[in-house]
Amino acid sequence: MPKDFNSQRLRLARSRREMSSQALAAAAGISPVTLSRLENRNNQPEEETVEALAKALNYPIEFFYGDDLDEVDKEDASFRSLKAMTAKQRSRALAAASLAFLVSDKIEEDFGLPEVDLPNLSHEPTPESAAATLRAHWGLGDRPVGNMIDLLEAKGVRVYSLTEKTKCVDAFSTWRSGIPYVFLNTLKSSEHSRFDAAHELGHLCMHQHGGSKHKSAEPEANAFAGSFLMPPSDVRSRITRVSSLAEIQKYKKRWGVSLSALTFQLSKLKMITEWQARSYFIQMNKEGSRTSEPDPMPFETSKIWKTVFKEYWNDRITRADVAKSINIPEDEFHDLVFGLAAEAFGSEIGASKPTLRLVI
Repeated sequence: MPKDFNSQRLRLARSRREMSSQALAAAAGISPVTLSRLENRNNQPEEETVEALAKALNYPIEFFYGDDLDEVDKEDASFRSLKAMTAKQRSRALAAASLAFLVSDKIEEDFGLPEVDLPNLSHEPTPESAAATLRAHWGLGDRPVGNMIDLLEAKGVRVYSLTEKTKCVDAFSTWRSGIPYVFLNTLKSSEHSRFDAAHELGHLCMHQHGGSKHKSAEPEANAFAGSFLMPPSDVRSRITRVSSLAEIQKYKKRWGVSLSALTFQLSKLKMITEWQARSYFIQMNKEGSRTSEPDPMPFETSKIWKTVFKEYWNDRITRADVAKSINIPEDEFHDLVFGLAAEAFGSEIGASKPTLRLVI
């Protein structure tokens, strides 16, 4: 174990546990001044102090003696709902990304993950044309996307889950060393999560060189997501006439979107009038269907992680073993991988490093 205590890791662990400095100091039995000095790299703590901090945070002691972790600057992450988010919530989500980078490096070391196939679409004139270009590049045509997580992973995007305690943290994405990452909040419905994934895909393709800082970035990513999930030509060919919200609900499953998202797309395509759209949204608000999706889809999970843990389990490598190998808490590891780490599968693992490929 390295001799030097890592203050950055202490700060990240505190962010993940959403503990204030005062709360952590009290739980660890140290003064707030001592904790401040530790987090600012002014002190090297005694062994018993580190043990107390580790116990209070429920983190392995070894975690605090590793190298600095890669961090995501808040300016480089495309949060969907930044205005509704507190600084503590944002810090907790960004700290999850640092842990995800550790996990990703471990999986990359043990397995060959799909290569990145994400073109730069910042030159496209509109978000709608960017969505059409990406669909053509991936050979999707106008058919519905069956599983957004599978699709992203097959194209080299590393997808992780966020088990945040609030819906204020929708999703966010970032690039790290040429690798795209997407983080999805598991509190959301499947339909909303699919839209979040498509929204972040738009940011990754259209705003990868800092464009997500512009005010137009969020509406652009929304427009991209709408066209990517609900291609205009397919929507027009399937829906000829709409006279009620119930009719729209019948169609939403084809594209795996929420009732509100399909209603908005129909309005955008001039397939329903502004008056109809306004009436339908009022009805949705009264019925609560904008916050609780009617007739919801099952939540999508990761095929990559199922494959990874099939391989690990054949070697009798458990969730705890993997978490211990990178010195992070088992619960943090579990939360990042959609809970799939709890599942056991049987599959042979060869002597050479397997290459993971997804068929979409």
